Amino acid sequence: MALQCGIVGLPNVGKSTLFNCLSNAKAQAANFPFCTIEPNVGVITVPDDRLNKLAELVEPDRIVPTTVEIVDIAGLVKGASKGEGLGNKFLANIRETDAILHVLRCFDDENVTHVDGSVDPVRDKEIIDTELQLKDLETIESRIQKVQKQAQTGGDKVAKQTYEVLVRYREALLQGKSARTVQFETKDEQKIAHELFLLTSKPVMYVCNVDEASAVSGNKYVEQVREAVKEEGAEILIVAAKTEADIAELETYEDRQMFLQEVGLEESGVSRLIRAAYKLLNLETYFTAGKMEVRAWTFHKGWKAPQCAGVIHTDFEKGFIRAEVIKYDDFIHYGSEAAVREAGKLNVEGKEYVVEDGDIMHFRFNV
Repeated sequence: MALQCGIVGLPNVGKSTLFNCLSNAKAQAANFPFCTIEPNVGVITVPDDRLNKLAELVEPDRIVPTTVEIVDIAGLVKGASKGEGLGNKFLANIRETDAILHVLRCFDDENVTHVDGSVDPVRDKEIIDTELQLKDLETIESRIQKVQKQAQTGGDKVAKQTYEVLVRYREALLQGKSARTVQFETKDEQKIAHELFLLTSKPVMYVCNVDEASAVSGNKYVEQVREAVKEEGAEILIVAAKTEADIAELETYEDRQMFLQEVGLEESGVSRLIRAAYKLLNLETYFTAGKMEVRAWTFHKGWKAPQCAGVIHTDFEKGFIRAEVIKYDDFIHYGSEAAVREAGKLNVEGKEYVVEDGDIMHFRFNV
């Protein structure tokens, strides 16, 4: 399930430094714009203590975590929607991602130049928002020209619905609002909206890159961002990318934990960011647990048992009969599958069962 989060932002805000911490893929992190020309893709393990606890009980031959893909995309500048800088490349790369991690510089450092000469994360946010909105508006206007006559004079129901969706998007974009602020009630409208693949319809999380002293509680810049996005319903994550880079250089888990304690953090910002990206993509995890392996599997929130079975193999979905489900807390409490069965805590579910995050699944199928 190759869903991707794209890391975006202005040049020199810490995108590549953060990406390096996430993936250990050494994207060039240099103090000048456009050091990341091609998007770097990292397949990153999602930290999950539940997987380790299950493995302690089952003692499998191997442990397989789930992953998420993070893409480091070239820095954007004002005018990108008209092709300035690497605008067209940037916009094409972001269009291919499923969600956006928008990195904002929230630290002072005279040794790191800012493309606009001063630190102002709200201004930086608005620059990228505006460029993405302008590109979306261009897309919308082009589509309206194609369907307007058909929608207004013909009896084509789909053309009429498409036109109405486009008009609502155009109204929002002209007001300086992103497409994600527009909500559609019917499934037909939602389908049309999804198929437009607008840049500003993607879910977004704002990552405030701060100095080490602000890693725990943030600073004045973070508060400015928080105020600016409060009506968007978007989440904010505070990360000290330079500190995370220092932590990543340490060889042992014990050294890294000691460093975190000194800074005042319970866990690394990287771990929090990976989990947040996973959640931003609307993904959840179920487990399979046996002597050969304990494994985490990724599925979309709201998926039913047959769809989740298909994540393992398409035959599992085609020939689905039933699912045997153990709740994670029950497995931990009783200590084994046999003990769970004996306690009557194993549930047998059919095709309509909506799988929950943390479920331990065993699928019965016949092809």
